[in-house]
Amino acid sequence: MYRLIGYFKRHKIKSLVIFILLIAYYFCLPQHLFKDPTATVITSQSDELLGALIAEDGQWRFPVSDSVPKKFKTCILQFEDEYFYKHPGFNPVSIFKAVKDNLSSGAVKRGGSTLTQQVIRLSRKGQSRTYFEKVKELILATRLEFRLSKDEILTLYSSHAPFGGNVVGIDAASWRYFNRNAANLSWAESATLAVLPNAPSLIYPGKNQKRLLDKRNRLLKKLYENGTIDDLTYELSIAESLPQKPYPLPQIAPHLLQKVAKNHRGQRIKTTIKMALQEQTNHIVKQHYNRLKQNEIYNLSVLVLDVKTRQVLTYIGNSPTDNAHQKSVDIVDKPRSTGSILKPFLYAAMLDAGDLLPNTLVADVPTQFGSYQPENYNQTYDGAVFANEALSRSLNVPAVRMLQEFGLDRFYHYLKQLQLKDLKYNANHYGLSLVLGGAESNLWDLCKSYAAMASTLNHFNDNSSKYFTDEFLQPTFIYENTVDFGQLKNEKEVFDAASIFLTFESMKQVNRPESDESWEYYDSSQDIAWKTGTSFGFRDAWAIGTTKDYVVGVWVGNADGEGRPGLVGVQTAAPILFDVFDLLPKSTWFNPPYDEMLEVDICKKSGYRASAICDDMELRFIQASGKKTEPCPFHRLVHLDLSEQFQVNSSCEPVSNINNKAWFILPPLQAYYFKNKNPFYKPLPPYRNDCTESSGISMEFIYPNQQSTIFLPKDFDGNTNDLILKVAHSKPELELYWYIDNQFVGSTKDIHDMAVLPSSGEHLITVMDELGNELKHKITISE
Repeated sequence: MYRLIGYFKRHKIKSLVIFILLIAYYFCLPQHLFKDPTATVITSQSDELLGALIAEDGQWRFPVSDSVPKKFKTCILQFEDEYFYKHPGFNPVSIFKAVKDNLSSGAVKRGGSTLTQQVIRLSRKGQSRTYFEKVKELILATRLEFRLSKDEILTLYSSHAPFGGNVVGIDAASWRYFNRNAANLSWAESATLAVLPNAPSLIYPGKNQKRLLDKRNRLLKKLYENGTIDDLTYELSIAESLPQKPYPLPQIAPHLLQKVAKNHRGQRIKTTIKMALQEQTNHIVKQHYNRLKQNEIYNLSVLVLDVKTRQVLTYIGNSPTDNAHQKSVDIVDKPRSTGSILKPFLYAAMLDAGDLLPNTLVADVPTQFGSYQPENYNQTYDGAVFANEALSRSLNVPAVRMLQEFGLDRFYHYLKQLQLKDLKYNANHYGLSLVLGGAESNLWDLCKSYAAMASTLNHFNDNSSKYFTDEFLQPTFIYENTVDFGQLKNEKEVFDAASIFLTFESMKQVNRPESDESWEYYDSSQDIAWKTGTSFGFRDAWAIGTTKDYVVGVWVGNADGEGRPGLVGVQTAAPILFDVFDLLPKSTWFNPPYDEMLEVDICKKSGYRASAICDDMELRFIQASGKKTEPCPFHRLVHLDLSEQFQVNSSCEPVSNINNKAWFILPPLQAYYFKNKNPFYKPLPPYRNDCTESSGISMEFIYPNQQSTIFLPKDFDGNTNDLILKVAHSKPELELYWYIDNQFVGSTKDIHDMAVLPSSGEHLITVMDELGNELKHKITISE
């Protein structure tokens, strides 16, 4: 050490020059050798190629991979640099031989570059191949050997070597020329690619095939002679043909590729996609697309989520349609009219708030709110229907009436908690049509919300009846990302577990498509909570379903918004939904969250909590918040004679002969429709003639019910059709007297239908029964 210091003191100038040269040598190599843009590459969670987007400079150049396939590594070393792992970046023997041969021939006939030097040459694009440039490459190559390991240098070479045309790197070349991953190449295929960087122009189809074949076979023979491959492998390898044309790269999830490229351009991204499931779902989508396009329905999208990990397992942004029908549009995150797909959220919100029990009877009668008049899909009415049945049958009128009763702003608040980003306006902008498709949402947000509900229920049962603080987080399609559900707490985030469970129980009863209508009789079937939706004008068809483990969402329609007859959720989207569920592992049903449920007596006829006079009760589990709901309002204690054929009271019957009995009574308008579909519904018996009626008389308009403006059509002869007025009376046997603008027009008994022909303009309809009860309604006649 002292001698070295002494030497530096004696030879200061020489030492300074050496020091400067060492500094220059240290910094002579750029920090990043290659700055070329690379292709965006996505792989499945098993590292299988899903798709690639060409680099910005038009080259198929994949990002640098982690390693070099073993067969290609052996071939490239045998062909280009046998002493790669022994030299310091250059091979003196090879250089001497190359210089000797080139000088003797008077031209460059042979190169003596190592693979390390070739990496330097590839990074220094456009440099002339002179001896001075060779010296630079040699210096930079030795510096590269200090910076990187041999395997890292070989990886750099394999990723940036030219393979003909616009193909760069072994990964892109293996897919373009052999349509498979580089790790799966045969010895012949690996040898073909190993000889290409030396003469990339040989790959062009129909040209130079003989020269390429000779070079490949010489390399294979060398491998055989040095014992790398046996004689059988050698014979089979030389018999393999050369690639005749470049293959298109796989496009198994093209719309996910476009989504990834927005934030990860030029990177290799491992996604959460399951390759087999994605390919099988692609096949299902193609089959349904070929059928749907016969009805000029060209677009559809499918999303599959893992409930527990919130990973995207399948992502299909659009059908395999053509450019004329917006093939490149990714519809998964595009806002579309929701149809009825939001109804389960209203049902869950009303359960959660304690405003409803699962089987509560809700009205299903002609209804009008101002100028808005909702109608059921089949344009019929049940009078009254259990709330869970209204959901499973997707009845529109009960849903709108429930929303009006629950409160538009309250429901809107729940939807905002679900983080549906396409709800951009206030509640009044959407009005009561909010629950029937007046708002827009997208497949991503809806599937996310259904997955969050399923996860909330799972976590509640798995974590001692506690909730996570961030259940409604965004799903992920990046494999390295893990979702964080937050901290455990006692308070719910949006819906409580019991309300979610009871909602799913109702959704489980939704009638399946005709092809799957007997699902419950098959051992292979599974319970699925699912819902369809159809937007106004048949523009959007939805189907979303969930089990404990998976959520599947389907949208079908036209990207340009064109409606088509038959574009209905249960007919177009639901069959795809169940085809996809058939690909997934079967799930058990959700466990009831008993810690948030109560067992109470329920009136079987009304679904309300049983009152003291309910005559038919059963024990059922309800959500804890449901204990504040009112007792059954439809049971009334009536007084009958001993034959139970007439109502009586103390004015006509001794008290000892009066039979007091609970009777299920619906309001007249509900009863009018209810009894048509429920033949066992028994209206109240009439009062006996010798009795004085005390109370209980009511009547309602069936038509017009709430309509204010009525259009009277004309027949083929040009005559205006009559207006048929209808009234439901709690005692139809009473005679009703009809008036228009205080002018008597007739009377009815038993069946209270009155045909009138009022003139255009405003009119007041008055109906009076023989007991003096009166009903009035204003209408405007338009012809």
